[in-house]
Amino acid sequence: MSNGQMIQFADGSETYEGYLAPSVNGKGPGIIVLQEWWGLVPHIKDVADRFAQAGFTALAPDLYRGKTADEPDDAGSLMMALHIGDTEALLAKAIEALLANEAVEGGKVGVIGFCMGGQLSLFAACCNPTIGACVDFYGIHPSVQPALRALNGPVLGIFAETDAYAGPDQVHALTEELTLLGKQHQFITYPGTTHAFFNDARPAYNEEAAKDAWTRVLEFFRRELA
Repeated sequence: MSNGQMIQFADGSETYEGYLAPSVNGKGPGIIVLQEWWGLVPHIKDVADRFAQAGFTALAPDLYRGKTADEPDDAGSLMMALHIGDTEALLAKAIEALLANEAVEGGKVGVIGFCMGGQLSLFAACCNPTIGACVDFYGIHPSVQPALRALNGPVLGIFAETDAYAGPDQVHALTEELTLLGKQHQFITYPGTTHAFFNDARPAYNEEAAKDAWTRVLEFFRRELA
C-alpha cells in the first residue's frame, strides 16, 4: 500500500508540484523519477511507490504542470512545448526539495527517466552535481542535448532491441561518446522488446525484460548511492 502523496515546492517565483513516495524504512536514498511524454500519470507514481517499497524515497516532479495525455499526438505536443530552461529550474528545485526531505538520507540523489524522461535524466545529471547516479530508459527528446562532458556520476542505460525512437545507431553513438569522454556507463539492450517495454500500462510491456531491468536499477542505485 502506498503512502505517497502530491506535494508542492517553490523557488520563490514559481510553485511546482510532484508526487512524493517516502521510504517504507522511514529514511532512504533519494530518487528523482522523470515521466514519459504522457505526463505524471499513474504508472510514474507507481514507479515512485515501488522505489519507496524498496527502501528509497522518490519524488516524481510534474514537468507538464498538471497536464497529461492519452494519445501519442497530444503527448508529442506536450513534449515539444516543454521549455528546457524552465524544466532545468524545476528539476533543480525538485532535487533541492528531495534532499531537504526528512525521509531522505545522503547528500546525493539518483535520477531515473523513461522515454522523454530518460533524456531529461541524462540532462539533469549533466547539470546538477548532487546527482550521484543516472538511469536512462530509452531516452529521447529532439530538443534536449545533454552536455555529457559535465556528466556527474555513472549511467545505467536500458534500451529496447526494436525502437523507432532510440534505435541501435543512437545507442551506439551515445556509448561511443561516453567512452570517449571517459564516463562510467553500462548499457543493456533487451532482445525481443520495443520502446516503452517497462511501462505495464502500455501494449509494449514486456514482463520478463521489465522485471530484470528493475532488479538491475535497484542494484545500481543501492551500490552508487550507498
